[in-house]
Amino acid sequence: MKLLYTGKTKDVLLDETTNVVTLLFKDSATGENGVFDPGSNSVGGSVEGKGKIGLEISKYFFELMEKNGIPTHFLGADLDKNLMQVRKLTVPKLEFVLRYYTAGSMCRRFTLEEGIVFDPPYTEVTLKDDEQGDPLITARLCVMKGLLENEAQYDEALGILVKVGEVLKKELAGMNLTLIDFKIEVGYDEDGKMYIADEITPDIWRVRDENGNIPNQIDCAKMLLEKMGK
Repeated sequence: MKLLYTGKTKDVLLDETTNVVTLLFKDSATGENGVFDPGSNSVGGSVEGKGKIGLEISKYFFELMEKNGIPTHFLGADLDKNLMQVRKLTVPKLEFVLRYYTAGSMCRRFTLEEGIVFDPPYTEVTLKDDEQGDPLITARLCVMKGLLENEAQYDEALGILVKVGEVLKKELAGMNLTLIDFKIEVGYDEDGKMYIADEITPDIWRVRDENGNIPNQIDCAKMLLEKMGK
């Protein structure tokens, strides 16, 4: 397989014979100074088995999204090899963020207290650029930079983001977890149809448990597997 891209928690591979794209889920986790944090832009360490757990959870949530009529890039998974087969899409270096409460970088950027409720949920789009600190970006700039074909795609992606939030929030609530915020990546095919891309795991969200604690992505993943009966 040809390596297309190396990310913090996944590698993107292309089978040049079949033209199928595959994601390799790695055991690395984002964070800083030994503290794991899904909102961090750096790798904070490695946890044995994290890749397989992340793939299993992502498979669960991608299939849940499909059942709710939300298109995803997911085609299949090989849990033993930490591999997920996905549609070949153009995936711009953008993250679409939905916030139900103030938390993390938003509080630091705008000097806000943690835990303020957003009603309706607050959406924003950031450019995936670690050196620039993932700055906020508008629809117009996305088109100017060639990240999206037109501004309508920006709005469509935000519409997908809100739908994902509704399904994700309900499912996590059934596990006694309150969704604080999350981010997704979106890609589009040759016809311009848009899909959820990348992953849906504790690496993309923040939740609060029934005791009011915010578990890191490692502890949250273990908790989810128990609640999923795995």
